[in-house]
Amino acid sequence: MDYLKLANHPLLWIASTVAVSIVVVQSLIFAIKSCKVGKTMGITDKQIKSAVKSSAISAIGPSMAIFAGMVSLIVTMGGPIAWMRLSFIGSVIFESMSAGFGTDALGITLGSPEMTKLAFTNAVWTMILGSLGWIIFTLLFGHKLDKITNVISSGKKSFIPIISLGAMLGSFAYLNADRVLRFDNGTIACISGMAIMVILCMLEKKKNIKWLREWGLTISMFSGMIIASVI
Repeated sequence: MDYLKLANHPLLWIASTVAVSIVVVQSLIFAIKSCKVGKTMGITDKQIKSAVKSSAISAIGPSMAIFAGMVSLIVTMGGPIAWMRLSFIGSVIFESMSAGFGTDALGITLGSPEMTKLAFTNAVWTMILGSLGWIIFTLLFGHKLDKITNVISSGKKSFIPIISLGAMLGSFAYLNADRVLRFDNGTIACISGMAIMVILCMLEKKKNIKWLREWGLTISMFSGMIIASVI
């Protein structure tokens, strides 16, 4: 049996559907509870709807980028696993890399004609076990993050937004640094996308164009990819 027949087996689709359904249900629970808590904090329905709309629009760009990467993962790992894993993690780079580690352990290159059912199974296990660290860390230390944040900020709440912003900037800088230093199409995409985002932010503030605040990320991401492809 060709390993892709196993990778796209109906039973795997059923198992993946159950897993993704859990994520959808969790998201709905969090959304409903956040709306209820928001109202107790004095946040109006209009503000909540505006936040939901902005979040949904801002998510289009990253979601399309993940979808494009999922196509390549489908070719090597089949539809069910690609759909399930990227619904959980959302990082094509991590999933492709971990799947490659799994097949490399057997001396087989991911997606090569030598791929077997055993290599595919090994890749799936590596993808899943490789992400357990995040789950375990959250389980053990998630409830202590308030105390950690308080220690880092020295008890000054005004520092928390600054620390959070610094952490986000550091994370995105780490993810982009490798692309920029390669001096290839990835470099062009990163730099052009950044330049367009800066211009859009300046226009939004100067002209008070509210829709740019929502669509800026999506526009800059797609513009960067298009410019890199053309050049």
